[in-house]
Amino acid sequence: MYRFLLSRQWVILTLIALVLIPAMIELGFWQLHRHQHRVTQNTLISKNLTATPVPVSELTSPGHTVPRADYWRQVTATGTFDTAHEVVVRRRTSADDRVGFHVLTPLVLADGRAVLVNRGWITAAADQKAFPAVPAAPKGTVTVTGRLKADETTGASGIKDLAGLPPRQIMLISSEQQAKSLGRSVLGGYLEQSAPEPAGGNPELIPDPDHESIGAHMAYAVQWWLFAAAVPVGWVILVRREKSDRETAATRSAPEPATANA
Repeated sequence: MYRFLLSRQWVILTLIALVLIPAMIELGFWQLHRHQHRVTQNTLISKNLTATPVPVSELTSPGHTVPRADYWRQVTATGTFDTAHEVVVRRRTSADDRVGFHVLTPLVLADGRAVLVNRGWITAAADQKAFPAVPAAPKGTVTVTGRLKADETTGASGIKDLAGLPPRQIMLISSEQQAKSLGRSVLGGYLEQSAPEPAGGNPELIPDPDHESIGAHMAYAVQWWLFAAAVPVGWVILVRREKSDRETAATRSAPEPATANA
């Protein structure tokens, strides 16, 4: 009755179904893990953004790698901006997706150490190789408040081409690299300035990271699991239809019984 399942066509179809089911289940769990990661990250961002700011030196030091638990922590730093060693970070986008630069200025603390401050976004110059017009940093002693971020790496960013850049332009923010240029100790990571607001709004301060949206990962997970459940159901329906069609064809092709002559 079901010998047709041994045919080449049905063996291939069954194997495809057996491969699709675990694959779709795994894709569902992948989306679930992405959902859980997003929820955890949003919780961390919200917690750290609302925490009372602490001096940056309490959370990092020269050579320190900022742990994920301290990402976006509100910190303060007091010192004077060293504009002579100011650089710009290439290929950075504004809040409305315009491509330009981030302005990275060392802030020299009272003890002689420095912390890198990302003062915000500026528009790119017409000549990409030219140093852009950077709004002047405040003079004298200033106190900056911002979000603590970890040094950027080629592995995390995907940016590989770091050579051949114009003077005072960089691709990644690295406290270790900038320490070599400054000739002084630099605290690990950097500070993403949130206050005070620059005069005239330039540079544009980097907005807080999105920590409200959780995306559609959970919906995608459920969708994949429904697909996985639909595969065996669909297979059974096809088998029954094939069996019914074969039985109907067999009935039609069967010879009619002979009738006796009157």
